[in-house]
Amino acid sequence: DIAGFIGNGHFMRDILHATGEVERLKGDLGETGAIYAVNRVSQDYLIRPMGIFQLVDYVGVDVCRFIMQVMTEHIEGETLQDDLLDRMADAGVMGGQYSSGKQKDGILKYEKGRPVGVYDLDKGDYRLFEDGDWTKKADEKLGQLPEGHASWRALLVDPKKDEKLTSYFGNLAESGELGAELARAYLVRAKEIGEKLVADGVAESADVVNGVMTNGFYHLYGPVNEYAEQMSKARA
Repeated sequence: DIAGFIGNGHFMRDILHATGEVERLKGDLGETGAIYAVNRVSQDYLIRPMGIFQLVDYVGVDVCRFIMQVMTEHIEGETLQDDLLDRMADAGVMGGQYSSGKQKDGILKYEKGRPVGVYDLDKGDYRLFEDGDWTKKADEKLGQLPEGHASWRALLVDPKKDEKLTSYFGNLAESGELGAELARAYLVRAKEIGEKLVADGVAESADVVNGVMTNGFYHLYGPVNEYAEQMSKARA
């Protein structure tokens, strides 16, 4: 199933980018704070249906690890393995779903399908968003969302979606806030991953990659896009 190869090929490398950012931010925010921040950036700032760690939980931590192992066996010169996922799985943190479709707790803890905490590997238990001011500290570090931001759900049904995204990402490119900086790096990396899938012959074209990510992952826009080009210029 070529769509599976494209979708997982993008998603697994997307995870690796996210966990790399957690590693970079944890000195300042602690690991749970960094997971919370990167999950929020990948959902709110990128206007995706769910954050990257919620998506990992949805699929299952163990399933994501297995897909990475299979990909590593079949791709020469690239090892897909992640320390954070390994440590979560070793601690029995698996995510996945109940037969009812209800989300199981994983890297994040859920109530009524919404994240309410992050698994703290040092403590061996969930650190709830409402416990203390650690999420507030992370939100303050991320800063204000750029002007023109709207939720994924709102834009999904908006006939002016494309022009609103263009305006929002234009503001994101100009913002000096940490959250915007992380989002810019994420968009640039997502585009590189998409282009590599084409270069490696996994996908026929950038349009095919974009189609898989918009239809299969319900993204509002594909990874190979002009927004990412704007971000590259902003970072130059």
